[in-house]
Order: sequence, then C-alpha cells, then structure tokens
Amino acid sequence: MGRINYQHLFYFWNVAREESVTRASEKLHLAQPTISSQLAVFEKTIGEKLFYKNGRKLVLTDTGRIVFHYADEIFSLGQELANTLKGRPTGRALRLVVGVADALPKLVACRLIEPAFRLPEPVQILCYEDKAERLLAEMSLQGIDLVLSDVPVTPANGAKAFNHLLGECGVTVFGTPELASAYRPDFPRSLSGAPFLLPTGNTALRRSLDQWFDAENISPKIQAEIEDSALLKTFGSGGTGLFVAPSAVEEEIQRQYDVEAVGRIDSVRERFYAITERRKLKHPAVSAILENAGKKPL
Repeated sequence: MGRINYQHLFYFWNVAREESVTRASEKLHLAQPTISSQLAVFEKTIGEKLFYKNGRKLVLTDTGRIVFHYADEIFSLGQELANTLKGRPTGRALRLVVGVADALPKLVACRLIEPAFRLPEPVQILCYEDKAERLLAEMSLQGIDLVLSDVPVTPANGAKAFNHLLGECGVTVFGTPELASAYRPDFPRSLSGAPFLLPTGNTALRRSLDQWFDAENISPKIQAEIEDSALLKTFGSGGTGLFVAPSAVEEEIQRQYDVEAVGRIDSVRERFYAITERRKLKHPAVSAILENAGKKPL
C-alpha cells in the first residue's frame, strides 16, 4: 500500500466514531459526498474494506478495527501536542481498554477493575461489554488489553491467550423482604417450588445451578431465564422471583437492589478470570488488577 494520507485517516476516524457518514459530515461541516469519496480513496489505499453496513449503521470490519485503534492513538497524541503548544498541561492518562463478558456480574467487574484507579498516574478506562468469544476476537486484533470473564479461555476458543484466576466465591440466594421471609426457613429445601429467576443455559453459573438442583432434588419454579445479570437483578428487586449472585458482593447487592439474603450455596462456585494476550504483562494497570487479586482475593 502507499503512504497514508492523514486527512483521509481523520475522516475515517470520525465516520467510525459516529457510525455514519451523514453524522460525520455534519460534525466536520463538510458535504456528505466529500466524506464518502475521500473514504473510498482511503479504502483503496489500504486495499481492504473498512466498513460494512448493518441497517443504517456503518460497522467496522476486522481491518477497520485495527486501523481505528491506531487512529485513536494518533489523534489523541495530536490533541496532546496541540494542548502542549498552547501552554496547557495535558495530564494525558494511561489508557486501558477492558472487555467485560456479559455474563459477569457488573458489581464484580467494578471491584476487579477498581485497583487500576489507584495507580499514581491517571488512568482512563474504556469498558466494552459483549460475549466473551467476541471480546477475545477483538483482543487478538489489538483493540482490548484485558478481558474479564466468568469462564477461562480454552483452545477451542481459537485465541492465543492466558488465563489469570482473580478469585472465586460461592453464591447467595436473594429476594425481596417478603420472599426472603417466606423461603428462608428450611433453606435450601424451601427452594422447591419457589419462584426463581435464572441465568440462561449458555452461562457457567446456570450449568452449576442445574447440577446443584439435581443433586439436592430441588425443583424451583422458573419464572424467567435472563442473560443480562443486571436485568435479572432488577426483576428480582421487583419481587418477580428469587435470584442468585456472587456472595463476594452480597452487601452491595442488598444495598443496591433492596433485597435480603435467603441463604448461601457454597458448593456452587463462581470464578472470575482476567484473560490477556501475553503471560508477561507490561501494562501497569493490568498488572495492578492482577496483583490486587493475589493480595485480596474475593
């Protein structure tokens, strides 16, 4: 390919951020055909398509994501240079891009990421939530520094990555005060026939719970199966049914969702992993997250 035209790169960067040529042209105060034609020239220079259409949105291709990652760094440095020349302090923060698997409880994710904010230098964290397999694919394209997940990466995932166990804990059954009062006596036998909100069958927690229910000969009444952990807890806080969550964040869940603990199931274990591309880590924020887990396990 030829030499990169940074004006074309700038147009591409804005289109990628806006997910639309129309919105990018409005932001840059340029005609839409101008942006479209320059983008076409840039794709010809690169030699590959950078976007594909998904409805009305433009979505980055694999090559587009790589180019966007570098463009983001380039124009962030350009802004820092502009600020420096104007005599203003930059305070440029260390950038950490974290992928959070959608099955991982958000309160746990917050606790795991929090040590990065305690570094002596400022840190800017970008968090993305998606399926673990998609996040791992993004990481292999150099867009994500760290993936937090409730399951480890395996050779079947097709990603060359390393697992770091950050911690594990049992789970607690929660419910509104009314439901907790009704089902707390004779726990866990009381759970037979109890209204329950469960994660979907593609999650590690659901598989563990199903095995535990079978072993204990308990048949709950499944009110709903919900993939998103935050939405599941929101329904639970409204009294739709009992739900389970990691015991490590029991106090936070009770406070945030106004629910009570019905009982704990220590034999059902939730495990939390950091997944990185390299075994030896150079990113100080990633190192802080891993080192804190070793000192203060969940």
